[in-house]
Amino acid sequence: MPDSPDFITQSIFNENIVQIIYFIATLLFIFGLKKMSSPPAAQKGLVWAGIGMLLAVLITFFQYQIQSNYLWMTAALFIGGTLAYISAKKALMTEIPQMIALYNGLGGGAAATIAASELIKLETLSLATPDTVKYLAIAGALVGSISFSGSLIAFAKLKGLIKSPFRLPMHQWANALVLVVAITFGIAIALNGNQFEVTSLVLFFILSLTFGVLMTISMGDADMPVAISLFNAFTGLAVGFEGYVLANPAMMIAGLLVAAVGFKLTSSMSKAMNRPISNVLFGSVSEIDTSNASSAIANGRMKELQSNDAAAMMAFAQNIIIVPGYGMAVAQAQHKVSEMVKLLEDNGAKVKFAIHPVAGRMPGHMNVLLAETGISYDSIYDLDEINEEFKRADIVLVLGANDTTNPAARSDQTSPIFGMPIFNADKAKNIIVIKRGKGAGFSGIENPLFYLENTGILFGDAQSVLSNVLKDLKQIY
Repeated sequence: MPDSPDFITQSIFNENIVQIIYFIATLLFIFGLKKMSSPPAAQKGLVWAGIGMLLAVLITFFQYQIQSNYLWMTAALFIGGTLAYISAKKALMTEIPQMIALYNGLGGGAAATIAASELIKLETLSLATPDTVKYLAIAGALVGSISFSGSLIAFAKLKGLIKSPFRLPMHQWANALVLVVAITFGIAIALNGNQFEVTSLVLFFILSLTFGVLMTISMGDADMPVAISLFNAFTGLAVGFEGYVLANPAMMIAGLLVAAVGFKLTSSMSKAMNRPISNVLFGSVSEIDTSNASSAIANGRMKELQSNDAAAMMAFAQNIIIVPGYGMAVAQAQHKVSEMVKLLEDNGAKVKFAIHPVAGRMPGHMNVLLAETGISYDSIYDLDEINEEFKRADIVLVLGANDTTNPAARSDQTSPIFGMPIFNADKAKNIIVIKRGKGAGFSGIENPLFYLENTGILFGDAQSVLSNVLKDLKQIY
């Protein structure tokens, strides 16, 4: 019988085991996260964190409070796991950013759903609950809902379903008003305890979801990496809050770890883009003004190179820096890059990679692509480590990167990227740029680098262009 002493003793014993396993899972999360901070050890870190998550999921089945929900839990795990496995296997590397946005949003939505369930339970059962639990449930519901709807919009933008930013009149004020009203509803619900109207809860969630939409739909495409990182932090925060509500220490610690890392990454990326986080939150995106950029390039022209010219230049270069961007990912050109680097190094050249914090469409995008091909981590450098070396480089090869090499960020105060830390690619002796066409690139901003006297352009898909350069290099060597 549930009320018998034996049952109670057994339940306490089982609960102690559950908490010990949760503690072990938490340690695996922490060690895994630590490993992920180092590229060579990142794969092991993922495995450790994955084992921790598996333990946390499996031990949940042994909590006596939820033994009646085995069927629902098993069905949810099977359906969710199957869909995730199939979608992950089918996804191309260029689709990973939108997949991360989608999965992260679902995590936030799950946390918000837990909060809604707990709040409704409190209202219908008239349970006596500490105020802290109520406020944290509301806070988790708010940030989880924002992460859910905002991540879905980010997914749609990265997928190309939403082509351009949308802004309401006085968008920042409208956005802030929606957030303030949502918070007001949340506080009112918590203050009313178990007597709140379900209608108030529904309005609270509608406003929270609306804020996530308005916050993200006004962002430019170049802000998407920051948005993804921010929503990842929001999801972690929501999970941490709901872990407290459910008295689940694994959820609390894992969620807050993700939140801390996400906010740190968001801060670093915002600094790298010279964009205050407040601008990201409230959709303050500068309109692109290309008038100064146009005047800066009026006296120049793009000089097209042929593959044999580029191969000859690279064959006699001693110091080469490669700056990869999203164009490399789109063309799936990383394997050709790796092959070319090996050929150059075998013939005495020193080749280094310069990775900007916001290169690609998600944090670490370029690092993942290069690691896939076996590029040595010792040859990959971030902005601060390599920027002074550009002036000593014989050749800088820019692979589909635009904003991160745009010198207008240093000199053009009207440019939307003015003040953004960039690579000093224009200081090199020679610059070779591979780009698909004469367009302005991902952010829509013209890059004066492409019009310099010492810059040559190889037009075309990066993979096919590099194939031709490789062919010519092999003939020279």
